[in-house]
Amino acid sequence: MNALAWVLGTLSGLRFVAPDLPAEVTVVTALAMHVTHAVICRIFAVQSGRDARVWTVAGLAGGVLATAALLVANEVDAARE
Repeated sequence: MNALAWVLGTLSGLRFVAPDLPAEVTVVTALAMHVTHAVICRIFAVQSGRDARVWTVAGLAGGVLATAALLVANEVDAARE
């Protein structure tokens, strides 16, 4: 359980904000955060014309890292236009 909490906590960013949470709380909170990141990625992907399914899965798997990557990609595209 501790390894899962570490991985999910790192990918969601929760481990950096609240490193002393119990493993069970970290896992549940991180999973909720990943679902939230998946929804955010889907919304931004649709608005920018990217594949919503791919970015939804990326947000679910990668959490804050996928969300940040999508936001940076959108800014790079906007700067090119």
